[in-house]
Amino acid sequence: MSDETFDWRDFLGRWQEEWVPGEDDEQDDEPPLAGPARPGADEAAIAAAERRLGQRLPPSYREFLAASDGWRVEQTAAIYELGGAADIDWFHDPHGMTPLYEEGLGDDPREEEVLLAGMWQRALRLETESDMSSALLDPGDRDQDGEWALYVYKGWSGEYPDRYPSFRAYMEAMYRGFHGDRAGMPGFVNATTRAQDAHVEEARLLALRGRHEEALPLLEDALSFGRPHSATLLNQLRHLTAPQTARDYGFLVADPSCLPEILPLQAMEPARGERGPDGDAHWLGMMAARGVPRETAEAVLGAVRDGTHRYAPPGPWGRAVAEAREAARWGATDAAWRVLRAALPLWEAPGPQLIAPVGLLADPFLGPLVTPERGREILATPRAGEQGPAPDPVPDLDPPGLAWLTESDPYRQADDGYRCVWAEGIDPARLPGLIGEEGSTLSAAMDQRWGRWRRASVAETQEHAEPWEDRAPVAVGRTAGGWAFAFDRDPHHLGERFVSPAAAASASGRAVVVWHEPGRPSPGDRPPTFHLSVAEQGEELYAFTVRGTEIQRSGAIPDALDPAGLFLPDATERDNELRALAALHTKLGLSLPRFALTRGRLSTFTTRSWTRAPREGESYAYIRFVRHRS
Repeated sequence: MSDETFDWRDFLGRWQEEWVPGEDDEQDDEPPLAGPARPGADEAAIAAAERRLGQRLPPSYREFLAASDGWRVEQTAAIYELGGAADIDWFHDPHGMTPLYEEGLGDDPREEEVLLAGMWQRALRLETESDMSSALLDPGDRDQDGEWALYVYKGWSGEYPDRYPSFRAYMEAMYRGFHGDRAGMPGFVNATTRAQDAHVEEARLLALRGRHEEALPLLEDALSFGRPHSATLLNQLRHLTAPQTARDYGFLVADPSCLPEILPLQAMEPARGERGPDGDAHWLGMMAARGVPRETAEAVLGAVRDGTHRYAPPGPWGRAVAEAREAARWGATDAAWRVLRAALPLWEAPGPQLIAPVGLLADPFLGPLVTPERGREILATPRAGEQGPAPDPVPDLDPPGLAWLTESDPYRQADDGYRCVWAEGIDPARLPGLIGEEGSTLSAAMDQRWGRWRRASVAETQEHAEPWEDRAPVAVGRTAGGWAFAFDRDPHHLGERFVSPAAAASASGRAVVVWHEPGRPSPGDRPPTFHLSVAEQGEELYAFTVRGTEIQRSGAIPDALDPAGLFLPDATERDNELRALAALHTKLGLSLPRFALTRGRLSTFTTRSWTRAPREGESYAYIRFVRHRS
């Protein structure tokens, strides 16, 4: 970083003009400083220091000394005073830090680790007064412009020193810190604060016009100066590009116009139990301190936790949100996103500090739809009455058909089995009445990732079931082709007493049942198993079960679904499965929404048993193998 165009006298003079003592300074017994600046050192004094040290000083530090021979700012980042040319000297590692850092290098240290370990012996000490801290210029860590890195070591912190690429970078950071410390003080207004506040407003308008990438650096710079609203606006940009992270919106949560949008977002972390056993009390106290009524905070936290919260903004945008939620509720996440995309320009800011519909993220059905790519699409879309070009649409996330069931991803193992019931032309809400256990109803939205809801549901189900029963907690939705489905991602073993629920599900039309169980070398050396049954108006039309090379069949199976043509003896298990799934998609129009079943939220219910009771004279053994994922 060259200093050729950097005017130290202008920079330090502006700092001196803007100087007001900080709150800590005003509490001292001595009167506050008139400012940090000192008269500059002449070239002879700087040259004398260089002869004494045996080193030419780095450019930015030389220029600084010529503008101000030292600098004093109380309570600024643990360094209170930087000495002048006559005060600086080599550090010589008086506290023995070198061996400590050398011991931690390991066998293959990074370059920056080696530089830091050697810094203590060769560094130049700049401070003359501090809070057990040191400002150290390292001649062994220099860039192409001859600048030396500056390290600030806070001896009381036990942390690694902070590194700045040059003395100038350090002073600019200290200047921003000076502003940040005083940003909330009444009357602290100057040319810098006015310019930064103008940047915040410029960034707000840029963001609403879809130019969020231009808004981002303006807000980051304003935040480094502690300017009001910069953090709130920046958090919205960062939240939508990293939707799974938590963001703190501070006192904006108590703004009546913004509370419905922001409070549910703030409740997501405690709702997930990420704040420990006392997390609720701490969070409720924090919200109360910000001005949110306790009963309001408790109600929102409960709704977010149990999946009943609904993002419900007013106006045309709100109507689109409701339509999208209904689609996403049944698994049509791509269709839901297309509805939101079309309506985004209609979004209106509930308050001047909101620049994006971040409230989407807390909705149990719509929040999971907002991937980082879709979050950037939101930010690139002009909204709230502002104009600009529309971004290229993000591609849909759900592949057609069923082939994705053979794939692995972070949320599903390729060797998992699955079973599913499809019912044609009915509302998914009817499925519990057709194939559910007695009294079964749809649950609130359940997170489908990792099958957490299923493990809890299985445990509850088994408490009320006979040992031979196989009741399945299933996720419910609707396919793109209009079939209602009930999907189980981790079924029991398909045994001889299996009874297909296809006939029960087909009371109003066609129904299809598919059950795939991958081959397992142990226990029991089970072959791969694939079952299909199709029924209509309460009667089974045809069915087959393939176990390894053995095929059982019944009814008039269409040629396109003939298991002899789908499951070839010399083909791999996966190829056979893919062939069968492709035929089901082509012949029957079956599909399943991958995103909703692996990363979204769907309602669930528990089916009746998929196995019949043992008949007189039949014996059985009940063994349940559970695979734990780390």
